[in-house]
Amino acid sequence: MTEKHTESYEVVVVGGGAAGLSAALVLGRARRRTLVVDAGEPRNAPAAHMQGYLSHDGMSPAEFLAVGREEIARYGVELVRDRAVDVTRDGDFTVALASGRSVRARRLVVATGLRDELPDVPGVAERFGNDVLHCPYCHGWEVRDQAFGVLATTPLSVHQALMVSQWSKDVTFFLHEVAESDLSDDDLRRLAAAGVKVVPGAVAGLVIEDDRLTGVRLADGTVHAREVVFTAPRAVPQTGLLEKLGAEFQETPFGSYPVVDPTGLTSVPGVWAAGNAMGYAEQVINAASGGYRAGAFINGELLMTDLDAAISH
Repeated sequence: MTEKHTESYEVVVVGGGAAGLSAALVLGRARRRTLVVDAGEPRNAPAAHMQGYLSHDGMSPAEFLAVGREEIARYGVELVRDRAVDVTRDGDFTVALASGRSVRARRLVVATGLRDELPDVPGVAERFGNDVLHCPYCHGWEVRDQAFGVLATTPLSVHQALMVSQWSKDVTFFLHEVAESDLSDDDLRRLAAAGVKVVPGAVAGLVIEDDRLTGVRLADGTVHAREVVFTAPRAVPQTGLLEKLGAEFQETPFGSYPVVDPTGLTSVPGVWAAGNAMGYAEQVINAASGGYRAGAFINGELLMTDLDAAISH
């Protein structure tokens, strides 16, 4: 029987979003043999555009990724559309892909992002990225001065209701399954100071007319006219590979994320995390920056490792 050949790379980057492509770009330019494994499931796929990225403000996420793939290809970086399903370590790393292929790497970048779980309210998933939004910094300017609703998912949703009041003075905070007693006195005072109307009661669904959001319907049948709804999805970090490698994690209000140093290095030597794989609040520009930083430090670390090995011999 012929033994299956396992290709070897200096670095394998798992995840082809902003963080992964940025790391790969730096590594490719540093002449490192690099592979990007991209499952093709970017978190911001529902959005028509992205904002706040200097020089790319308003660019579509799909175009951004397409340009990034073209850029890494210029430097010999390989990209495969596949999914990493397992990883083991015996000095170097062996990454098993869903296609049955296995690849070896001296260093690993995990940039697998996170998955958003939306509230189970009719209309929310269907309108997400259109007139159901989660980030005012990403979309607030485009919907400014419209009638906002904020659908609570936890008591922490108070923060979201307060934040979006910067973009509209017509904000209604729907408590949904959050009890008013769960809000602190400071929460209530701030909501009042911001002019946010607080509405108790479960939300039964969104009202959609002519392919646009027109209202929020409560379980009692009451309809509140709204043009935009903000809500905070539950973040599900895609960190299975890091768990398999025994990385240390820490609990945050937004889920469990790996403990990393300022470069993104995890507690597992040779493994870096970047983008939403290391934290909930990494916007595209932050993710790209984190990927760049990880790539640069990996290149330097490999260089010094090889020089020290040459000296010892």
